[in-house]
Amino acid sequence: MSPATLKPVRDVVLAEPRGFCAGVDRAIEIVERALQKFGAPIYVRHEIVHNTHVVQNLKGRGAIFIEELSEVPPGATLVFSAHGVSKAVQDEAEARGFRIFDATCPLVTKVHVEVAKLHKEGYEFIMIGHKGHPEVEGTMGQLADGIYLVEDVDDVHKVQPRQTDRLAVVTQTTLSVDDAAEISAAVQARFPQVRRPKQQDICYATQNRQDAVKILSPQVDILVVVGSPTSSNSNRLAELANRLGTEAYMVDSPADVKSSWFDGKTRVGLTAGASAPEVLVQAVIQRLRALGAISVRKMDGITETIKFPLPKGLKLDEPAPPA
Repeated sequence: MSPATLKPVRDVVLAEPRGFCAGVDRAIEIVERALQKFGAPIYVRHEIVHNTHVVQNLKGRGAIFIEELSEVPPGATLVFSAHGVSKAVQDEAEARGFRIFDATCPLVTKVHVEVAKLHKEGYEFIMIGHKGHPEVEGTMGQLADGIYLVEDVDDVHKVQPRQTDRLAVVTQTTLSVDDAAEISAAVQARFPQVRRPKQQDICYATQNRQDAVKILSPQVDILVVVGSPTSSNSNRLAELANRLGTEAYMVDSPADVKSSWFDGKTRVGLTAGASAPEVLVQAVIQRLRALGAISVRKMDGITETIKFPLPKGLKLDEPAPPA
């Protein structure tokens, strides 16, 4: 075999944990059960989770994804996405008389509850997150005012809350753990009295997947992250590996994997964002086998056992909430 036809990839190391988290599992199951119980179409405000494969699969089964509630006919069944929605969207949906199922991740709901509770006590908020992300819009939309977004340390120096005696910090749940800690430290330095969450807002799954990448990156020549471009937590995994000095690429499907990435690289790390299904991971493994991979093994890691309960009214023998 000539050097030109040698296949460089030899070993694939799978991150553990990777892929779906409990919040994503729950959100997808809510849409599936709603389709089973009420029939198509089921309307979903925003992509249920940020993954192209998942969204296309549910579209094929009768889910219709919308951004404006005016697109939903009266009396229809509506599901809020895992990212959460603002109070204004909640109020409008109720006023329009839809049958509503809330698929907001319970860890995002926890942040919403904390904001509502502290707001009643007179607090204003600094939110660490990415402008335009639906989770950020949903959390900031819990209040009419008094919540200020910062995306980086520079923003912390510019933010001007109306008062600082009662100021709390909240965080988008899918951020880089390290970036969020740096920004949070800058908030603390500028506003020493700021109230921080009792437990950090970044979700367990985001933390676990980033920790796995920190362990995996030094062991491999390159890291492939399965995740859609719109997925915040997937993007953070690729950024983290690059920051640690390991070349990393995000792929939405096996077709995105380019053989040129692997020139001179024999050991490949593979992980997936919290909204990426395992079926895509397995499909990427097959693509890597076609590029010469001989062995595939899992790294040691945390086994996640968290499961979130579903909203009432989705069991086939359970009364549905009124439309």
